[in-house]
Amino acid sequence: MFRTFIFATALAAAQIVSAEPYGVIRVIDGDTFRIDGITVRLHAIDAPERDQTCQDASRPNWACGEWVRKEVRSRYDGRTARCTALDTDRYGRVVAKCRVDGQDVGERLVSDGLAFAYRTYGLDYDLVEKRAAVTGRGLHATGIMSPSDFRARQRAGATQTPVRASTGAKTVTVNRETGGATQSAKQSWLPNLLNPGCKIKGNISLNSGERIYHVPGQEHYGKTRISVSKGERWFCSEAEARAAGWRKARN
Repeated sequence: MFRTFIFATALAAAQIVSAEPYGVIRVIDGDTFRIDGITVRLHAIDAPERDQTCQDASRPNWACGEWVRKEVRSRYDGRTARCTALDTDRYGRVVAKCRVDGQDVGERLVSDGLAFAYRTYGLDYDLVEKRAAVTGRGLHATGIMSPSDFRARQRAGATQTPVRASTGAKTVTVNRETGGATQSAKQSWLPNLLNPGCKIKGNISLNSGERIYHVPGQEHYGKTRISVSKGERWFCSEAEARAAGWRKARN
């Protein structure tokens, strides 16, 4: 009986791994999708947990995990993915590499600084992350604890989340005193382009490539979506937007 149970369990796992998820993506979080009824964990990457925060001098805690989830959702939710299953994890999720329009999703997310190479499970994106860190892409521009360390601290019941550099992201010293850092230093730790507290949306026109900013209350503000990977960004003031070469939307 026990041998039969082991065989059945192994057979079920093999059937899951042999599945090649293909279909419309529903984003669960930064590294987990639902595709064709199958929960897919992207291979060899690790994104911040939804409740994880990041730190900088001007904002000791900002919701970077939720920001990543929303950014990944804006990019991939509703699009079609073709995946290659590699394994199943302890939660029963299919671990897979997925492509959208022929592009490796995991590679794209690591390249844009929305996730980190998960070297424990493979070195597929090691060099991709290092290039992103050198250029300060995405989360590499702020202080962040590695998602795996964050989860470990949560399991241990820890309340403090000091910044770690094990992700490859910059390590920063958070100064909670308002006068403790110059404005230029603050901006080097968390560029406004990533700062959810900056309300002005810098959008690039698909038709003309013109750089246009929208302020709260304008007609198209609500439906304007920002994609940092395309060069779009947030601004904290109209003066900052104009100085960067953007013009105000007419409506």
